[in-house]
Amino acid sequence: MKQHDVQHARPGRWRQRLWWGLWLPLVALGLFLGGWQWERADEKRDYLAALEAAPHLEAPRQTPPDGSRLTLSGEYLADETLFLDNRTLEGRHGVAPLTPLRGDDGRLWLVQRGFLASGAGRETPTVETPSGRVTIEGRWQVAGEGAPLFGPNREGQRLQRIELAAWSLPFAHAGWLHLERGPGRLEPWWTPSVMPPSRHLGYAVQWWGLALAAFLVMLIGGRRLGRDRSSSSLSLSAPAEETRP
Repeated sequence: MKQHDVQHARPGRWRQRLWWGLWLPLVALGLFLGGWQWERADEKRDYLAALEAAPHLEAPRQTPPDGSRLTLSGEYLADETLFLDNRTLEGRHGVAPLTPLRGDDGRLWLVQRGFLASGAGRETPTVETPSGRVTIEGRWQVAGEGAPLFGPNREGQRLQRIELAAWSLPFAHAGWLHLERGPGRLEPWWTPSVMPPSRHLGYAVQWWGLALAAFLVMLIGGRRLGRDRSSSSLSLSAPAEETRP
């Protein structure tokens, strides 16, 4: 093949390499995201199983396992109530009252009491809090890293997310109780698991399906580019063979 034939063949090779370079990352991404969703389904199954097997404890001294059911007795500190902002329930906008409880042994617990409709206004919500000794039950949630904050967490009596640091109080453990039974309970909005394992499995199948489709497109397109390059090489070399003596 003459020099000008080689120069004409090079663009075909580069187009083929560029094609593979564009589609291979998409295939790899689909495989990775499918595997990640599959792992998330396993984790969610383990989490739900742990919730089912979680112990029922009464004012434990040690930090309760995540998802434990607790029974607490004591007195609400109504003046220390703050409100978790931007909650929604069945199309209604509201807040979740967060009221500390001083247990019979003097230790402090944070109680998330449920949903309180407040509308879209920014005035400070008000909620009735039982006085005197109460006995309550609920699900324990261990404090963890929340979503990123845009601005300060606390605005007046409202919080963007639950953080024990919003109170200057020595809570017994790093976490809070989602109230399910007892005085002070409001309409529940919180659930331990938002997305079931089956949803993660569905997403995994979708990502793997997209990866397969991308692989087929890559393979078919790559073969066509290879044939086109071969045809171009033959057509460029044909005149040179005809001019031989």
